[in-house]
Amino acid sequence: MREQPLLGVIGGTGLYEMEALKDVELRHVETPFGEPSSPLVFGTLEGKPLVFLARHGVGHRILPSEVNYRANIYALKSVGVSRVVSISAAGSLREDFKPGDMVIPDQLMDFTRRRVPTFFGDGLVAHIGSAEPFCRQLSEQLYQAVQAIGASVHRRGAFITIEGPRFSTRAESNLYRSWGMSLIGMTTSPEAFLAREAEMCYTVLAHITDYDVWHVSEAPVSVEMIIELLNRNPRIAQEALTALVRSLPEHAPCECHQALKNAIVTRKELIPKDTLERLQLLVGKYISSSQDSP
Repeated sequence: MREQPLLGVIGGTGLYEMEALKDVELRHVETPFGEPSSPLVFGTLEGKPLVFLARHGVGHRILPSEVNYRANIYALKSVGVSRVVSISAAGSLREDFKPGDMVIPDQLMDFTRRRVPTFFGDGLVAHIGSAEPFCRQLSEQLYQAVQAIGASVHRRGAFITIEGPRFSTRAESNLYRSWGMSLIGMTTSPEAFLAREAEMCYTVLAHITDYDVWHVSEAPVSVEMIIELLNRNPRIAQEALTALVRSLPEHAPCECHQALKNAIVTRKELIPKDTLERLQLLVGKYISSSQDSP
């Protein structure tokens, strides 16, 4: 029986291929929302239990819009994860955020159109607060960890999630800049909001791969450019995670863990039984599945 994971990590398939990760075990997890993108990879880092999930599947075969975000977050929640670090490639929309830099953003804009953004519905309504979409506590801990390994890191910035899979036009890129966006990517929404609904701390370690297409003196973003930069420093995220695990307390009470406390607005006796059973993992501490339901 494994210990409760100290941390859940969502990223690329190569993220957990690190020599320091011990006791590796793959586990297939079923959820009421379908299959996660990949099996969960359990392991220990610095003697602490972690869980990894490959967002785009093993071998990177799932489009950003095809990712089953609900199944991914639910699967991590079901094995005891309460804190999630997302490792994401991102384009820079600011001159001072350079390719190769790391960013831990503090704001998020959802510009997607085809994704299911919530666990709720089907007779159960909840409205979570998302003024601060990333966990401030975990974000600060991650920032300190990245600083500790000597990487160039920025603490704040607004992250816009686009649908993809194509990259932006120059007109779109300049529009996002005019809105005050700092970073652009394709996967942080609705992942961050689902993690909040699941009462999990969630933060992003964004690895800047390019200047998107707004920077006229730089070559427009391409897949080759992104892969080249990611491969150039493959251990930065791994080293940052190792430093984070060393400093992360086992138990850290956080307001994220009470996100649903005042969010559920449906009268309990009106919630359909099958909906309540499906969401029991999320709402069980507030609404028992044994209550009378239609």
